[in-house]
Amino acid sequence: MAASFRPTASVSTHLKSISAATKSPAIVGAVDLSTLEKRKLPVLLFDVMDTIVRDPFYYDIPAFFKMSMRELLEEKHPTAWVEFEKGLIDEIELGKKFFKDGRAFDLEGLKDCMRRGYSYVDGIEELLQALKQNNYELHAFTNYPIWYKMIEEKLELSKYLSWTFCSCLIGKRKPAPDSYAVVVHLLNVEPASCIFIDDRETNVKAAVNAGMVGIHFKNADSLKQDLSSLGVVLEVLNN
Repeated sequence: MAASFRPTASVSTHLKSISAATKSPAIVGAVDLSTLEKRKLPVLLFDVMDTIVRDPFYYDIPAFFKMSMRELLEEKHPTAWVEFEKGLIDEIELGKKFFKDGRAFDLEGLKDCMRRGYSYVDGIEELLQALKQNNYELHAFTNYPIWYKMIEEKLELSKYLSWTFCSCLIGKRKPAPDSYAVVVHLLNVEPASCIFIDDRETNVKAAVNAGMVGIHFKNADSLKQDLSSLGVVLEVLNN
């Protein structure tokens, strides 16, 4: 029998139905309904950058370009990175239009800088281990380009979760309502059976509007408390 899940009032849990306009069409790869009786709920959906993995963009990339963050934000192309995250352009095209003026730069050097900067957020890997050991279903639901593979190569997040809902794979970004609709459709669960965790409050509010349970990530300790308050089991099982 599927585990029941009832969110508590300690975390944002206002539930709204998804409008017909945001419902996605049938998508190949949705969860097999015949497996749902054995499924453990809730399903946990994690943002990745600055929730699970340190985001080098904010800490390392301005120094790579010898700019301040303000200068970088002013000079980079306004939509190129978003297009890259949605899979609309590849990294070659990103290199051509990263800056508004089209200046050339060391793309491979940028990638190396990103690789060096990837690391687990303090305390989060232990939490993921506990969730995995307690047989929860974990998915990445994150805005990131094909470079997610560089994160995987270094940190092996797939030991704990699936990269199912990376924006470059589904072609949609948070906080667009249709991105949450696609997730629910592919998972074949009620929105209220999903806990969504993100460091950006805008994305959490959009998840709540889609009917999910939302947790605004601050650090691993506060996340443990929030998950425990929702009845999620975090005790490490003995072998």
